[in-house]
Amino acid sequence: MDVMSPLKPHPNSPSPTKKLLPFALYALLPIALLCFYFHPFHHLPPNNPTILTKEEEIVYETPCDYTDGRWVHDKMGPLYNGTTCGTIKDGQNCISHGRPDLDYLYWRWRPSQCKLPRFSPNTFLRLLSNKHIAFVGDSMARNQLESLLCMLATASNPNLVYRDGEDNKFRTWHFASHNISISVYWSPFLVKGVEKSKAGPNHNELYVDTVDEKWGSDLDHIDMILLSIGHWFLHPAVYYEGGLVLGCHYCPGLNHTEIGFYDVMRKALKTALKTIIERKGANGNGIDVFLATFSPSHFEGEWDKAGACPKTKPYKEGEKMLEGMDADMRAIEVEEIEAVKVNAKQIEGLRIEMLDVTKLSLMRPDGHPGPYMYPFPFANGVRERVQNDCVHWCLPGPVDTWNQILLEVIRKWSIQSRRKE
Repeated sequence: MDVMSPLKPHPNSPSPTKKLLPFALYALLPIALLCFYFHPFHHLPPNNPTILTKEEEIVYETPCDYTDGRWVHDKMGPLYNGTTCGTIKDGQNCISHGRPDLDYLYWRWRPSQCKLPRFSPNTFLRLLSNKHIAFVGDSMARNQLESLLCMLATASNPNLVYRDGEDNKFRTWHFASHNISISVYWSPFLVKGVEKSKAGPNHNELYVDTVDEKWGSDLDHIDMILLSIGHWFLHPAVYYEGGLVLGCHYCPGLNHTEIGFYDVMRKALKTALKTIIERKGANGNGIDVFLATFSPSHFEGEWDKAGACPKTKPYKEGEKMLEGMDADMRAIEVEEIEAVKVNAKQIEGLRIEMLDVTKLSLMRPDGHPGPYMYPFPFANGVRERVQNDCVHWCLPGPVDTWNQILLEVIRKWSIQSRRKE
């Protein structure tokens, strides 16, 4: 006869585990809810495709105007913060620089016609596996790139594999988990240009019919390109076309015709898009092209005076209208992208889309570093004169929404491609 151990329950008696299980479940439930609240399960497993219902696929096939919407308060906040991501440019790291008001972190863009899901790093990494993504343009391109890197870093570690140029203007990161490379190319005009300097002329020089080969020569190795230009065209410049002086913008003392900058920006954009189509469309390799529309600044008064961008909340719907230069810059970009999209449909593997962020960015006067482009600017008291950045965006901040919209367009493209197979 077997002798029963005093440590084992009687076979006919209820198991202690079974007795304790309901209590354990009740005890764990509040903990699970708290974890879900602070760390929602918005990530998808890497390399695991998103499974969509037929209804969801229909939603993604329905066109959505992401420019039509409003900012609503969101208690979940951003995916990352200023201390957990090492790729943020120092001047946009508002949290570590001591910005005291943090309400600007708790807003999300709600389109009127559709839903804009929270950014899923794993979904982005899965959809762009084995691709090279390039952000090309001015500092707004860099601002968006660093936002994307920070969000992706919550799911996979980016390794800096290339760095060159003053202020790290040319860099490449690699995500080994999905074999994705993400690069930034400093090219504030997209075309060939000579930037003003202390040693040279006090104006920029642009060659509007010649692409900037710093990025143009790498097109064969780029699968997705995101262009962003605008603010640098406001600076004094002399323009060249066909080897001759075309005119200038704000060039007193020079014997050139003043022609402004609107038509020149249009010519530069035409040259860039034409080059991409010719070089990528001709060889059949294909490329996805995005153009981020003009991102408005929010200066109220002098740039070096306290309170240059003092707002701490988004504008309400109808409180701020898109007009003046902001509307004109966006209109040029919209017209050029729409014109190119007509021809792009005839080229296999070429997809061109506009990332229309002008209006939603206009509504966020609270999202700039302002004086917090420098660490603790008022540590020794409030000074009358202090340099302000009311152009770029704090990270985390409103620019994260640009990448949310980017992901949704890529996701729709993926669904449409699968249906064609």
